Amino acid sequence: AILAQGPITADVCVIACSLVVVVVKMASQTKPMYTRFVQPGRLALITYGPCEGKMCTIIDIVDQKRVVVDGPESLTGVKRHLMPVSRLSLTDFRVDIQRGAREKTLKTALAKDDTMKKWSETAWAKKIAAQKVRSEMNDFDRYKLMMAKKRRAKAVKKTIKK
Repeated sequence: AILAQGPITADVCVIACSLVVVVVKMASQTKPMYTRFVQPGRLALITYGPCEGKMCTIIDIVDQKRVVVDGPESLTGVKRHLMPVSRLSLTDFRVDIQRGAREKTLKTALAKDDTMKKWSETAWAKKIAAQKVRSEMNDFDRYKLMMAKKRRAKAVKKTIKK
């Protein structure tokens, strides 16, 4: 396409070379495509069913679509049971346990890495907690929130006017 427009000048060569360098840099900066694998020790959020909204840990893989999960029950309220992978949202957190680990082993692994504390500090966990608080508000709480928002907006307008 460059040759059809006329003779090749030094400017055209510099532009073509810089485009190649940009493409090479972009290709070398790519991240791995996927890192949240279904594996023993992976922390997951249950998205459907009686334990919806609770955290669990994958203990064992039964087949391509089902896994054994455990809370442990004393920490998250989830008993050890079979669960379809489609009802789980995998997180970035993983504890180092073997397949089929006992509940005691799981508790020590979670406590050693402070995994549940790290999870509660993420934006995802904070968003879920905020949604839960809002869903549990009664009518008077919603009214107090509305009035607080009005007072804040009035104070902001007042400071902007100055």
